[in-house]
Amino acid sequence: MEAYGSKLDPWQQLVVDCWLGLDENEKYTMTSAGLAVPRQNGKNVCLEAREFFGLIINGEKILHTAHQVKTAKKSFKRLVQMFTNKNHPEIMDKVSRISFTNGEEGIELTNGGVIEYSARSRQAARGFDGISLVIYDEAQELTDDQVEAIMATLAASATGTRQIIYTGTPPYPRCPGEVFRRRRTTSLQNPGPHDAWHEWSVDGDSITDINIADSSVWYSTNPSLGYHLSEEFTSEECRTMSADGFARERLGWWSPAITEQDDSAIHKEAWEACASLEPKPNGKMAYGVKFSPDGSEVCLCGAVIPFESNNKPRISFISRKPTGQGIRWLSDWLNKRYHQASCVVIDGRNGVDVLVDRISDTWRAKGSIIRPRIKDVLASVSLLTDAINEQSLTWYELQDALSDSALTSIKRPLGGGWAFGGDDSTPIEACALAFWGAKESKRDPHRKMRIG
Repeated sequence: MEAYGSKLDPWQQLVVDCWLGLDENEKYTMTSAGLAVPRQNGKNVCLEAREFFGLIINGEKILHTAHQVKTAKKSFKRLVQMFTNKNHPEIMDKVSRISFTNGEEGIELTNGGVIEYSARSRQAARGFDGISLVIYDEAQELTDDQVEAIMATLAASATGTRQIIYTGTPPYPRCPGEVFRRRRTTSLQNPGPHDAWHEWSVDGDSITDINIADSSVWYSTNPSLGYHLSEEFTSEECRTMSADGFARERLGWWSPAITEQDDSAIHKEAWEACASLEPKPNGKMAYGVKFSPDGSEVCLCGAVIPFESNNKPRISFISRKPTGQGIRWLSDWLNKRYHQASCVVIDGRNGVDVLVDRISDTWRAKGSIIRPRIKDVLASVSLLTDAINEQSLTWYELQDALSDSALTSIKRPLGGGWAFGGDDSTPIEACALAFWGAKESKRDPHRKMRIG
């Protein structure tokens, strides 16, 4: 790497040596490796060294994925420079093809080595065959849904050697972080014989346990400080960033408050802070109906956006029943309230078509019946969780069924994001649909028509 333009610092040599270790059968000793190091220390140099060696020496097929398109492009451009440097014709001669097409960036060598770059999505790995190395850059953003889409590419590795590398920084608030966090926990607490984890970080149960102004802490958590990362720059960061942000981004702090939330969808403290015994406000109403994934039950909830701007919106649990008892009660209940609510949002599989058919003659205004798309479900979850975290809505404190659903719900990967999941998520899902419907619907039965 030094000869071809990028000298590795000692810590980078340590990491790459580990990644490239072989057993007596010439297979990688580490098939799963993680690297968590604060930003700007040079983790990308580790990736470039691993990829350059894998392409030139091993002729590997590599898939490099990142959360954002611009990150994938940046990594691609850096590696391309090594293969297009005229000072090294022996490397240029190995190039068969370089694709600069957006979304199809990649390098192919005459020895069969290939590297493809992609921003992550459900379709990220489509068309890639025989991949032996997968790089998950920005791994703190990685979700289970994305991993499932990519893992199949490793199944038919032509070389018989397989390796997955995760690189990133500690997850920030509301960052998915589920895969990276789980990989770290396994590697630190119960590592397998082929697991590697390199991390530079500061310990602390809370931010008050960390002396962020101590330069010795800066050096112990930033292996490139004194090489290409300066103390002056780090000092400026310390002065301008929040304490939490500096500890996480520059000192590699895995905040227990974030790390230990696992896959919980709603924070207990934030949810409980939204509880209220105040009467339901008057305002624009909507209903949310959620059929459970197995079709065994259906849940009805409501939401109100107050007419008074100084009042907070309210979400409420209304009813849930087994679908084995039929859904006539639900269609009758909704039809009686057509003139009271702006819309009803209905989601699920079994039972949805029947319910829509039974209320369509009554709920005949345009947009009064909404069947959400995946992006709408994701939007409803984001809207509700943001409101809970900001304490800008309320729920009726005596509704234990709703509270139990909220506090036991987990993040369920969906369409590149996440929705509510778990054994009892239908009430909170129905509330999210109702709240989103009340916010998004342009229909308001309470608005009087004005004739000019």
